Amino acid sequence: MALTVTVTGASGFVGSHLCRALEEAGHTVRAMTRHPETYDGAGEPVHGDVSDRDSLRGALEGADAAYYLVHSLDREDFEDADAEAARDFSAAAAAAGVRRIVYLGGLGREDTDLSAHLRSRREVEHLLGGDGVPVTVLRAAIVVGHGGISWEITRQLVDHLPAMVVPHWTTTRTQPIALVDAVAYLVGVLEPAEAEGRVFEIGGPDVLTYAQMMQRASKVIKNRPLPMLAVPLLTPRLSSRWLSFVTDVDLETARNLIDSMSNEVVVTDDTIKRVVPRRLLGYDDAVRAAMAERERALSGSTRD
Repeated sequence: MALTVTVTGASGFVGSHLCRALEEAGHTVRAMTRHPETYDGAGEPVHGDVSDRDSLRGALEGADAAYYLVHSLDREDFEDADAEAARDFSAAAAAAGVRRIVYLGGLGREDTDLSAHLRSRREVEHLLGGDGVPVTVLRAAIVVGHGGISWEITRQLVDHLPAMVVPHWTTTRTQPIALVDAVAYLVGVLEPAEAEGRVFEIGGPDVLTYAQMMQRASKVIKNRPLPMLAVPLLTPRLSSRWLSFVTDVDLETARNLIDSMSNEVVVTDDTIKRVVPRRLLGYDDAVRAAMAERERALSGSTRD
């Protein structure tokens, strides 16, 4: 059944691909953006900003469902900002008669000491449903695709460094997922009744440490191994400064991401496979797809 869907973060990494996939699936897409006059992606651009509660009414009016894909990493008070935005979005969605919210959150076991970033993601899960609209949650680790912050860190480290001094957090396990698979899951949980109000964990077929991710990415991208020297005393603060120096990720974002990298983020419940069955890309193929997308983007920029 064709639905009218509002997508927050429509011009972002996941949102831009999701809007296109939803249109291809036959849905009417309202691409929520702070700058509709410059939006050139899929769907109808509508003005909206999660930090401006008054703008949400128009963005959500007439929508059957809404995707919530925004979060803050580049500010010190991101927990308070994300909580306030989620409360406002919940109220606006209920007032507009939205029947389902789909949220992309983060993996991580709740019986562990979650980082501030992951705790904030869990808080947003609960706050989005505070006014009665059912929330379907997809929890993911790193989404591998061109333009994703976490993936860009991996790519740039591999691209810029012939060898790496690595801290202890690189031994933490994670379960990356290809962008195309994350988007397919997001589209797939939109309509099924059995997906309403549930939490699903999503990840690709490979469970890797961050060090293994970088080593395998180096073999795919550079066709060479990436020598590593472990330095256990490299603190998260020093690690974040190192990342912001070596890559183009700002210091606040790097700090928040590094804090989360001490948490193991792997799938412990694969129920999603029964609701949205699909064959998933392995990590190496996800890297190849991300690099191919980057090449297309760079070629387009060069022609322009």
